[in-house]
Amino acid sequence: MHILYAPNDAGAPEWLAALTAAVPDATVSVWDPEGSTVGADVAVVWGPPKNLFTREPGLKVVFTRGAGVDSVLALPDQSPSVRIIRLEDAGMGVQMAEYVVHELVHASRAFGKLAVAQAEREWLNLPATERRDWPVGVLGLGQLGTRVAQVVASLGYPVAGWSRSPRQVDGVECFAGQASLNAFLARTRVLVNVLPLTSETEDILCRDTLSRLWPDAYLINVARGHHLVEQDLLDLLDAGYLAGASLDAFRTEPLPVDHPFWTHPKIRVTPHNAAMTLRDESIVQIADKLAALARGETVGGTVDRKRGY
Repeated sequence: MHILYAPNDAGAPEWLAALTAAVPDATVSVWDPEGSTVGADVAVVWGPPKNLFTREPGLKVVFTRGAGVDSVLALPDQSPSVRIIRLEDAGMGVQMAEYVVHELVHASRAFGKLAVAQAEREWLNLPATERRDWPVGVLGLGQLGTRVAQVVASLGYPVAGWSRSPRQVDGVECFAGQASLNAFLARTRVLVNVLPLTSETEDILCRDTLSRLWPDAYLINVARGHHLVEQDLLDLLDAGYLAGASLDAFRTEPLPVDHPFWTHPKIRVTPHNAAMTLRDESIVQIADKLAALARGETVGGTVDRKRGY
């Protein structure tokens, strides 16, 4: 077995060493942008090179280092028989929940107003937060979305989740299918997007959906930048319908220095780091899944190409 690690980034030596230790029978190499084929049959990728499948036509299995697989599915020259496997959690679930809770509490407890008050040396007394006034809706109830919904619900916020197919999550009101989307939005003040990016979910955060939320609603996008119609968000914020947004993913990354999101008073920007893949947890998953595949077993995280996740 030959495992190819791409990208060739600052962390490549550590991933190379850890993969070699975890799968000792395999040859492990790192992607060389100027090189030629190494005959890899397994690849571990993040932000994969566009010519990955062109140069390595023998690939049979591709692991994505994160939860999203849209960048791999978009690559040219790949055989439909290639198995694409996403990592399941790999330490990302708790980080994602932390991020969402941080942004939710910042909004619901009005910590932004308190920061302004501190700068002005004002002793600002605010009323207590009534969590019933801050119903949260989680778009996407995969592994990460479910973890987010459960953690937020444990803090006493009313939580609902929406998914393409029916789910059951303790403590969470679950909606499923396109027919229930409007009802889900209508009961939501804080919308958290954890959806995979597919042809069906691209641009889902648009004027139509966002204007169906409660007045003074808040958006938290921890999924993909292409879910969001940027101008629609800006228009709704400037019109006063939306109270604010926390954005961790963008159509262009890094976010251009002249982008209006940087300076908008109602937008909080983070550099796509809401949930970072943890190397050790990821490599254990990769090694275990490779061993299971070798035994002819079914492994979790296998992507359905038709669904896009």
